[in-house]
Amino acid sequence: MTDKATELEVKFYLNNPKRFTNHLLASGAVVKTPRCHEYDLRFDDGKNSLQKTGKVLRLRQDWQITLTYKGPGEILADVSLRREIEVGVTSHENMLLLLESLGFHPVFSYEKYRTTYIFEECEIVLDEMPFGWFCEIEGPSPQSIRSAAEQLGLDWETRIVDSYAMLFRRCKENKELAVKDLLFANFTKLCIRPLDLGVLPGDGEKAL
Repeated sequence: MTDKATELEVKFYLNNPKRFTNHLLASGAVVKTPRCHEYDLRFDDGKNSLQKTGKVLRLRQDWQITLTYKGPGEILADVSLRREIEVGVTSHENMLLLLESLGFHPVFSYEKYRTTYIFEECEIVLDEMPFGWFCEIEGPSPQSIRSAAEQLGLDWETRIVDSYAMLFRRCKENKELAVKDLLFANFTKLCIRPLDLGVLPGDGEKAL
């Protein structure tokens, strides 16, 4: 078990998100948060001190505004473990001014459409990213996460413990992309395959 300030999770790439969603609901999952657009800004100082130490400072805007700190990641029993602290924010503009006054500036932006479900002990999110669809499973223990994944028909051997930012960097290298941010507008004319991200489909489906 982990405390409330610790995040335990894995991701899976999905070739057939519609079929997976149907299976998820048929298995008894319930919607916690309906599909919504998320826009994230990651911050760092002039020396990129956070990135160099594996830390993240993120300002997210969806149906609310949240400031998040994430500590360096590590692997615990095959899942990603990170210290995570979140606080609600009332003004996106004022928080930008506060962070910039402290010496932090935006270095990377990314967006997604996310739907959040509850399945047994776990939170299941379905993420529509500019470079593909993903299922992310967060739970109180590695065992609960693996159990949920197997019940949902996901191949545990294809689990992903990298962040979306890391997958983006890998995609840029493999596709020789010059884009700075992970935005839908930057991927409208691109065909991104799982191998471009360095991952394998977790649902065992052929691409739609």
